[in-house]
Amino acid sequence: MTNEFRDLERPQAMRKKDVVLMATVTSFESLPHPSRSELRQFAELFAPLFSASTEQARRDAVAALSQCETIPPAVAFFIASQPISISAPFLIGSNCLSDDALIAIARTQGEAHARAIVRREALSPTVIDALVGLRHDRTMRREEVIEIEEAVEEAFPLAPTQAMIDEAERLAREDMLRSRIKSLAGHIDRPADDRLGLRNLSPIQEALLVRFARNRETGLFATTLADTLSASHWLSERILLDISGQQLATTLKGLAMHPDDAVFVLERLYDHLRAETKGVSRAEILFAQLDEDECGKRVEAWRRADSYTYAQPQHQPAAEAAQNGQPASPRVIRTTASARRPVQGIYRVR
Repeated sequence: MTNEFRDLERPQAMRKKDVVLMATVTSFESLPHPSRSELRQFAELFAPLFSASTEQARRDAVAALSQCETIPPAVAFFIASQPISISAPFLIGSNCLSDDALIAIARTQGEAHARAIVRREALSPTVIDALVGLRHDRTMRREEVIEIEEAVEEAFPLAPTQAMIDEAERLAREDMLRSRIKSLAGHIDRPADDRLGLRNLSPIQEALLVRFARNRETGLFATTLADTLSASHWLSERILLDISGQQLATTLKGLAMHPDDAVFVLERLYDHLRAETKGVSRAEILFAQLDEDECGKRVEAWRRADSYTYAQPQHQPAAEAAQNGQPASPRVIRTTASARRPVQGIYRVR
C-alpha cells in the first residue's frame, strides 16, 4: 500500500512544480520594466523550477518567455541551450539573445539549433558570417581529433602478435576484394543518391539560401552561394544575373539541393518562373528537365574557370568588410526585369 500511495503522490508533486514554474513565469511576464533585483531573483528561481518540472511545462514556459522583451542573459542562454524540442520557439522568436550568444549556441549545440537560428526574422552580418563558416570549423575540428589520435598512437605503440598480424592481413584481403566488387558494380549501375566526392550543400547553407531568397536579399544570397562553391563573388553574381534562371537552376541541381527548396528559390528570384502550365510552374519544369550529373560537371567547369581568373577570393564577409571601413550592406543583384524601389536606403528587388 505504501508504494501505491507513493506512485499516486509523484504525479501530484510534479503537477505542483509545474504550477509553481508557470506562476513564476506569469508573474515575471507581468512586470513591464523589471528592476535589477527582480531580474536576479527570477534568474535564481527559474533554473531549479525548470529542471524539476515536466517536459510539457518546460515547453509552455519557454514559449511564454520567448515573447518577453527583457530576460536575464543567463536565463536566455540556459533556455537556448536546452534540447531543440524545447528551445526552438525561443531561438526563433526571442529578442533577448545577443549576437555572441547566438554564435556560441550555433557552434556548441549542433546543427538543429543552428537551423532554428537561421529562421529568425533578423540576423546581423556577424551571425550570418559565423553560420556560413560553421562547415569549415567542423572540418578543422575533425582534423584536430585525427592529429590527437595519431599522437596517442605514437606515444603508446602496441606490439602486434602473430595472430593479430594474420587477422589484419585477412581483413585487408577481404576489404580489397569488397572494394573491387563495389567498383565493378558502380560501373554497371551507380545509385542515384551516390554523391561521394561531389560538392554538396550543407543543411545550414541550404537554409540560408532559402531564407535570403524568401526575403529577396540577393546580395547575401550571392555571398552564401560563393562560399558554398568556394569561388569568387563574381561567379555567383554572374549565375544570378542570368535572368532566365537556367544557370542558377543548374547550380542548385549540381549541389543536390532539395527539389522543393530549389523550386521555391527560383520562383522567388525570377518572377516569370512562377507562371504555371496545367498546374505546374515553369520553375518545376526547368528543374526537372536538368540532369544532376551534367549539372555537377558544368558547375565544376565554372569553378575551374573562375579559379584561373581569380586566384584570390574576390569577396569579403560582411564583418571583415566592416572592420576595413567598407560598407557592411551587400550590393543588390537584379535577377528579374521587374522594377525595384528603395526601402530604408537599400534597394530591394521586388
